[in-house]
Order: sequence, then C-alpha cells, then structure tokens
Amino acid sequence: MDNSWRLGPAMGLSAGQSQLLMSLLLLLTHVQPGTGVAAPEHINYVPQLSNDTLAGRLTQSTFTLEQPLGQFHSHNISDLDTIWLVVALSNATQSFTAPRTNQDIPAPANFSQRGYYLTLRANRGLYPSDQARGQLRVLRVGNDTHCQPTKIGCNHPLLGPGPYRMKFLVMNDEGPVAETKWSSDTHLQQAQALRAVSGPQSPGTVVIIAILSILLAVLLTALLAVLIYTCFNSCRSTSLSGPEETGSMRRYNTHHTFSTPAKGAS
Repeated sequence: MDNSWRLGPAMGLSAGQSQLLMSLLLLLTHVQPGTGVAAPEHINYVPQLSNDTLAGRLTQSTFTLEQPLGQFHSHNISDLDTIWLVVALSNATQSFTAPRTNQDIPAPANFSQRGYYLTLRANRGLYPSDQARGQLRVLRVGNDTHCQPTKIGCNHPLLGPGPYRMKFLVMNDEGPVAETKWSSDTHLQQAQALRAVSGPQSPGTVVIIAILSILLAVLLTALLAVLIYTCFNSCRSTSLSGPEETGSMRRYNTHHTFSTPAKGAS
C-alpha cells in the first residue's frame, strides 16, 4: 500500500515531494552499505547436486550440479547478462565480494588466496524454463583438465576435498545484477589408504591361507619333478665318448678272387 499520503502531511510535504521521498527510500533499500552501488537482486534458488544416477556424480576433483532452469526470468536480467557459477570454500562465503568488472573476476589460480573463483560462464538462454523430455541438463564442475588455471572462467579440476559451497551470480557491464542463495556444503570423495588387518585372524581365513599354501607347495613340487624328468631323459639319450675309447674295424672283401692253377700242375 502506498503510504505517501500519510507521510506527506505528517512532514508538511506536498504529494509530489512525498512521491520523490518514497522513491529515494526505495533506492536506498537496494544500495549496498558503504558502496553506494545498488545491491544485486536475490533469487530464491539454492544450487544442489544432481539427483540423477550418474557415473562420476561426485569424484575426488569434480561434482555435478543441476542446471538452474528458469531461475533468471526477472525483468532486471537481460539476455546479454552473464551468469557465473561461484565456487567457494565454505569458510570463504562470508568474505565473498561480487566483482564489479570483468577484470576483477577471480580465476582458479586465485583460489588459494581468495577461497573462491567464478566459472561456467553462461546466459539465461542456456537455462530455459522448459526441459525437453529425456534430456539431461547438468553442470559438471571441475571437468576441464586442459584449460589454464589463470584463465578467467576456466573449469579447472578442484584440488581438495572441500567442503565447497556454490551460488549463481548474474553480471553486466555495470556490475552484479542478481544472485542466488549459497548451496549447502559439498564434500568431494577422498582416496582411502589400505590398512593392514590387525588382530587375530578368523578361523575361515586361516583355513583358506593353509589350503592356498598347500596348493602352492604341490604346484612347485610338480614343476620340479617335471624339470628333473625332462633333464634325465635328455641326458640318457645322448652317447658320451672319451679319448681312451678305441674301435675295431673288420675288413670285408666284396669281390672273390680265384688264383689260376699253374700250368703243368697235376
């Protein structure tokens, strides 16, 4: 309800002056304290992980978000405005300051100093209100292993387990236009170190180990027997000769010769 008709007489102002005063009050409510710049519009949306069953939905360096479909239809947002995803450590959300210009946008290389960076540049045309049937719309954060971390908007793999929190930020040439709420904490998967089993072994484990040991011993014995048998046969079939061995040779006449009797012999 317009209360300017009450405010005017109470302060001795005319109707026109009252309207001007109300406009100034409304403007002040949208200005960030200490900056003199209009605060971005708040969108009642919380980013969340995808509910679909996906391979790699949550890994050691990536996570998958649902796309914010139909969340940027406000008249304050134009088709030319840029929509960024802000990725921040949970303890850095309180110190987050929306960049005023494109030059102020932090890249992944600044993550260790600031605790947040902007990635996945888009516009509201990429987040329509209607979703085609059978079409999966997700955002995989940290999926680009080839981009340079110093490049603004690089979707570089995340370097730690987190926890992380995300929100969407709409910007134009004059600065922030609108923003969503921060998401809840997201923890990435961590590699589990193999631990040696401590304490006494169960009876079943002991039996299995004993059976495997016996089978291994039988296998080694069989292999050794095969090697010995092969070597023995090979050595036995080979004739050995020494320098002291002698051989005898019989002489055979292949042609029979007869002596002719001498003449005059009786």
